[in-house]
Amino acid sequence: MVPEVRESNRSAVLGELFATYPTRRADLASATGLSNATVSRSVEGLIAEGLAREIDSPVQGSRGRPATALEIVPDRAYVAGVDLGASNTRIVVADAVCTVISARSVPTPTDLGADDLVSWLAGELASDAARLSVSLSRVSVGLPGAVHLQNHSVTNAPNLAVVERPGFFDALERIADTQLGIDNDANYALMGEQRYGAAREASTAVMLTIGAGLGAGISIEGKLLRGRYGLVGEFGQLPVGPLGTPLENMVTGPGIMRHAAELGIALPSPADLFLPSDDRAVRKLRQSFDQALLIVLAAAVVSCEPEVIVLGGGISRSLAPDLPQLEAALRDNLGSGPSLRLSELGEFSGAIGAVIASLHRLYVQLGIDENDLARLPRHREDALSRLE
Repeated sequence: MVPEVRESNRSAVLGELFATYPTRRADLASATGLSNATVSRSVEGLIAEGLAREIDSPVQGSRGRPATALEIVPDRAYVAGVDLGASNTRIVVADAVCTVISARSVPTPTDLGADDLVSWLAGELASDAARLSVSLSRVSVGLPGAVHLQNHSVTNAPNLAVVERPGFFDALERIADTQLGIDNDANYALMGEQRYGAAREASTAVMLTIGAGLGAGISIEGKLLRGRYGLVGEFGQLPVGPLGTPLENMVTGPGIMRHAAELGIALPSPADLFLPSDDRAVRKLRQSFDQALLIVLAAAVVSCEPEVIVLGGGISRSLAPDLPQLEAALRDNLGSGPSLRLSELGEFSGAIGAVIASLHRLYVQLGIDENDLARLPRHREDALSRLE
């Protein structure tokens, strides 16, 4: 058998095994269209590589004697996902099948310079690896703002401006002796929600994170939509307010507080804007917020006609009672609209998505076809039990 055909068969078997384990050789043959003999050769090779193993407890076949099942060796590799936020940094460590073994949130030391912040993050990752007695083969870090993958820079991150400094991106890539992935935090949050959260049935979806900033991730037919300069989905930059005020300044926590101060409103916190109030000025401020949010949602709908828009971030929690009215407003304005849902993964959606991104790079290196990544890692209800 020529090497190219052998590798193609191995890739098909490995991808199917990751997607359906535990499974039998006969089922792998049926799913891949390969012969039983070809599947067995590929499986024996995967077992020899330490990627797969036979389960002691046999699975009863439909006929004849029991057929031993196969599964992926979960501790074959470990990866980490990081959501570097303006207030807190979330770090998740998982094995090769995305079983979370550690999830924690620590305050982000925003007073540090670029090099020191990178060193701090490297230390946190090293600490987790030592505590868990694992070696991290892949790490992915989600950053606020527009991430320019081509020129290694970040823009539009006012709440964590240190990440915009020249050299921060390159310094981040050197934080550990491992392969590092970097992307916008909302992109990673959407990856998490599509695999394990509120958008898991939707192939086309949008993630909006509304808190200290406004971020968005867009996925069309299961693939994240990026761009040359990381500006895809940066709806917050749309100039819609008086004198071209960006949308971000009208819907985020800092924007709400700044607008309230300009109007002379003593608003204790952004969350107080969403409480019932007899104050006419407060109600007017809430109306301005609602109109700006509707523009954000409409922009998301016309960008890709998503089946689902997931809302995450601190502000989103205050919007739960208003989701039916917002859905109705979108239908009235656009003729149709998506389902609006709150994030199911909460504060860890970005870090979980970063874990998935790390695993995707691992899977490709192991030989899985990139076309199989949309269904990997396999959805399992127990995978994220450490987050509960």
